[in-house]
Amino acid sequence: MATLSLHSHTFFLLSLLLVIFVLRQHLAVAGGCQYPPVIFNFGDSNSDTGGLAAGLGYTIVLPNGRSFFRRSTGRLSDGRLIIDFLCKLNSSSLLFDSRNYATVEIRGQSLNTSLLNPYLDSLVGSKFQNGVNFAIVGSTTLPRYVPFVLNIQLMQFLHFKSRALELASTSDPLKEMMITENGFRNALYMIDIGQNDIADSFSKGLSYSQVVKHIPNVISEIKSAIKTLYDEGGRKFWVHNTGPLGCLPQKLSMVHSEALDKHGCLSSYNSAAKLFNEGLDHMCRELRTELRDADIVYVDIYTIKYDLIANSTNHGFEKPLMACCGYGGPPYNYNVNITCGHGGSNSCDEGSRFISWDGIHYTETANAIVAMKVLSMQYSSPPTPFHFFCSR
Repeated sequence: MATLSLHSHTFFLLSLLLVIFVLRQHLAVAGGCQYPPVIFNFGDSNSDTGGLAAGLGYTIVLPNGRSFFRRSTGRLSDGRLIIDFLCKLNSSSLLFDSRNYATVEIRGQSLNTSLLNPYLDSLVGSKFQNGVNFAIVGSTTLPRYVPFVLNIQLMQFLHFKSRALELASTSDPLKEMMITENGFRNALYMIDIGQNDIADSFSKGLSYSQVVKHIPNVISEIKSAIKTLYDEGGRKFWVHNTGPLGCLPQKLSMVHSEALDKHGCLSSYNSAAKLFNEGLDHMCRELRTELRDADIVYVDIYTIKYDLIANSTNHGFEKPLMACCGYGGPPYNYNVNITCGHGGSNSCDEGSRFISWDGIHYTETANAIVAMKVLSMQYSSPPTPFHFFCSR
């Protein structure tokens, strides 16, 4: 690893101390859940913990999963995702040694719940007491009846809830493994989707104005999903906006005629992402007025992720726009025909500090930093601790 400047090194150390402080503060209070935490997650590859592999038999091989699980789990990353850190920070939570940037472990109690199992994974038995992950790689909000769009994930949830409550009312031994009516009512409903809707629109060759024109339809689908979950008794919602799409090595390697911003990202893609986020924020504010007994938290993932890129050296990253795992070398190490895990691809040394894992998804290192910032409450509106749903 190249030597960082004294200023960058000092800034990184201060950032590290802040991350440790935030983690310890969160761990100090998050153990105060009054009842077992239950989470239902809806989304795409940013939070898919194995749904694509389980549901379609899609092969996701090493080096995916190499950094923490030491095997492929169906996650598109070298390790844990943001949702994994939010669920269980006490499972060897990853921070960094300020002297050599190696990983170190800080243990403590967070939600103290297991990582979320994919809904479609038949091999987990009935291990859904702490919730279910319906997220699937590639998911969008539209069209409504194509697997596994948001509406299909919602239909899966409705089926799961119906069967769980049916079993809970019988003498079946499985009833002890099921989520109760109170569990569904007090659960946190997480939504992290929309990135693929924007990306797919650009990939189809639509103009910027056409892409933007499509955004209200995407927002409408997310709003409809929240209202359906509300009608089913859900009252606690956690909504992630989308990240800086124009900073993904995949997009940068495939789009050559668009203007770049000062950090080397595609301006039009990021502009569309920001317009989507503005609409999502506005929708959340509308729903808080409309659904007055619901808690709806909007989380600004875009700002967190863009800061990693704009201030990469301060975070200890050297090549913020280059994939760790891929093909082609600098500047992006991405080739659509030779992607991570496929023949001919290569990956950076384990322990290297990259933001992008495979040109689309983030490394465990980057996901850990994003999760810590989410827990800081500085990027949520209204400012809300992640464990709010199980503490009152």
